[in-house]
Amino acid sequence: MKKSLWIITLLLGIVLIWGISTYNKFVKTEEKMTQAWSQVENVYQRRMELIPNLISVVRAYADYENETLVEVVESRASMAAATTVDPESMTQEQLLRFDESQQLLGNAVSDVIVSIENYPELKAVESYKTFLAQYEGSENRILVERKRYNEMVKDYNRSVRSFPSNLIAKTFGFEEHPYFN
Repeated sequence: MKKSLWIITLLLGIVLIWGISTYNKFVKTEEKMTQAWSQVENVYQRRMELIPNLISVVRAYADYENETLVEVVESRASMAAATTVDPESMTQEQLLRFDESQQLLGNAVSDVIVSIENYPELKAVESYKTFLAQYEGSENRILVERKRYNEMVKDYNRSVRSFPSNLIAKTFGFEEHPYFN
């Protein structure tokens, strides 16, 4: 009787330690994912902060197509409104809205850059060259941070779905998170 009670206590202790360890792993992985999301937001914010530089460079040229510039300003404003996303409760729809607004801004800036090709005197301005280098750097950082975020989400989602850790995930409300496409 004493021996079987001892074995049961030992087994319960092992299960308890495993459960605590698994829970802590979820918390740690979720924190890494949240940190990766913060980096995604940071690089998008950095790109958004470059837009006034482009606008000031382009506004210096009166014959520039004002319509394209207005599109950039409007895209930037709408993107700013769509950037509030809580990474711990993010849904696929929220991520899609966030991504769409970011793509609209990126497309508007790309349109401006393409249009500038028609203005050789504007392309030669040093502040435009500086903007372009910074913008290209921001786009590269965005790709890197999105990839890093997706890797963190993949690790987290794998843990949430894997047996037997999915038992702990369901018990404590850890759910899958969406990826960037």
